[in-house]
This record gives sequence, C-alpha cells and structure tokens, in this order.
Amino acid sequence: MELGLYTFADTMPSPETGEMISPAQRLRDLIEEIELADQVGLDVFGVGEHHRPQYSVSAPAVVLAAAAERTRNIRLTSAVTVLSSDDPVRVFQNFSTLDLLSGGRAEIMAGRGSFIESFPLFGYDLDDYEELFSEKLELLLRLRESERVTWSGKHRPAMDDLGVYPRPIQNPLPIWVAAGGTPASMVRAGTLGLPLALAIIGGQPARFAPLVKIYRDAAQRSGHDVSALPVSINSHGYIADTAQVARDEHAAYYMAMMNMLGRERGWPPSGRRQYDASTTLQGALLVGSPEEVIEKILFQHEIFHHQRFLMQMSVGAMPHREILHSIELFGTKVAPVIRRELA
Repeated sequence: MELGLYTFADTMPSPETGEMISPAQRLRDLIEEIELADQVGLDVFGVGEHHRPQYSVSAPAVVLAAAAERTRNIRLTSAVTVLSSDDPVRVFQNFSTLDLLSGGRAEIMAGRGSFIESFPLFGYDLDDYEELFSEKLELLLRLRESERVTWSGKHRPAMDDLGVYPRPIQNPLPIWVAAGGTPASMVRAGTLGLPLALAIIGGQPARFAPLVKIYRDAAQRSGHDVSALPVSINSHGYIADTAQVARDEHAAYYMAMMNMLGRERGWPPSGRRQYDASTTLQGALLVGSPEEVIEKILFQHEIFHHQRFLMQMSVGAMPHREILHSIELFGTKVAPVIRRELA
C-alpha cells in the first residue's frame, strides 16, 4: 500500500489565540512538511486547490513544483484539481511541466471540488456543474493520449489538430478521479478505467464499501482489469506519541474547522463527544498513537482492499511543529508496519 498525506494549507485563526498564520508563512511551512514526508519515506503528497480566504493554495502545480526541487522520491499530486472550472489544456501543461521538473513524479487528482467559488471566478455557470466536469475530463484524457488533438465541446473552444506541449516523462501521466461518495461518480470512474480517490471525512467507513463495489463492478463491465485500478482512501487523521495526546492536540483545531464549514452548510455543531466517537476503530478519524493508526489502516484495508491511503493532518490552525512530529511518526512508526503486514 502507498501511504501519504494531503493538505489544503489552511490559514484559519487559532481557536486558542485567535491568531492566524500568513499565507506566505503557511506555504513555507508546507514545503518543509513535504520535504520531511519525503525524508521519512512516505510515498505521496497531495495539495488541494481552493479559492477562498481560509486556504493558501489556489495553484497546486506551482506549490508542487517548488516541492519537487526539495524532494527526491515522493510522488506529487493535486488533491484536487477543480477541473470543472479550469482549462484542461493548461492543467495538462502544468502537470507535464511538474512531471519534467520532478523526474516523473507528478499526478493529477481531478474532481469537482467541495466549494463553488471557482465557478463565478472563472465565469462558469453552476447549472452546468455536471456537464462541465464530464466534458473537461474527456478532453484531459484525450490530451494525455495524443500529442496532437482534434476535439470539440460546449464549454471550451474547439481544437483542430493542435499540439499540446510539453509532454510528460510518464506515459501516461497518472490521472485519478476524486469523489465524495455518489454512486454516479463511482460509475464514471470505473467506466473510464481511472483510479479512484474516495474521501471519507465522516460517518462509518464501512458504509462506503458498497460504493467501492459499484466502482469496481462498473470497471469490470467496461472491460477494464480491476486488479490494475488502484483505490485510494483519503481521510482526516493525526498521530502523536500517545492516543490521549493525539486527541487533545488535534480536537480543538479539527472541531473549529468542521464547525466553521458546518455553519456555512447547515450542519449541526459537533463537540468533543462526537469527535471522540469518530476516533474509535469504526469511526472516520484516524487519530491516535502509531499503534492505533496502524490498527485502523489495516482494519479499513480489510473493508476496501485499497492500494493507497492519504491522511489530511494539517486542518485548521494545527501548529506546524506538531504536524512535523506527526509526519515523522507516520513515516517511521506507522508506514513500516503497514508495509510489512500487507507485503
């Protein structure tokens, strides 16, 4: 199993002091986090795209290119690229450039995003939400397949035998479909024969097993080799030396972030009781000691038989020094055991 991290590079106020890190400092911290993840032997680091004040990355490829110059082995992916409001040609060029800079370590995780700010920002109509993603994913895959492309659609000017450069080292450049848990998204990814990144940020992970089955069944019906299509489970988590320290260090920052989003989306507020329930073996949060996180990753592997697990540690205003220690534990204490157990 590949093990890694992803982040949105949050810049939210601390629930304890009210202070907020500057975007410049958060980005410098982020590069240090990616560099450490590479040094301790983690496999993947993902950086999300957002267009709102609580997050400091709107251009993942730029951040990942900076990280490419400070790392040697770790794979570098968006998490996600909001493809619906972007130009697939530019996305492909950006990540091809990243692939060249990194020596063949770039990936694209394409999704529709969990926020809508990018649609009016780039002049798209939310009424076209579904159609935009389908059409742009089709073009992105066409660009990956061929150096010269002829294509036409509704939401972008047509292309008539146009070359798209530079070409990446990897052939093909890895493209994952990121999904939040709708059956239609599972069917789309499976039918296209693309790897699936499934975000599980609440509820009981076991309830997502039927969705992964829908994905694999759709892939099989479409003639794809299911054994060659990896699934990634992407979840919130945090690791400290002991379970109690992990929960105490993480809880306030996580709840502040989730309750902020909840006020926007009409979710009921959650407190420490709900948080602690989510950290149990059957819950969605992978928060605890290295031993607890190992147990939970292996428990979920029995459910999903997935090939990749990515953890989002840096939520809200989590202090940088604590994130660095959590990364170190993930790479030195958790990852070796997972790899040995699943070898």
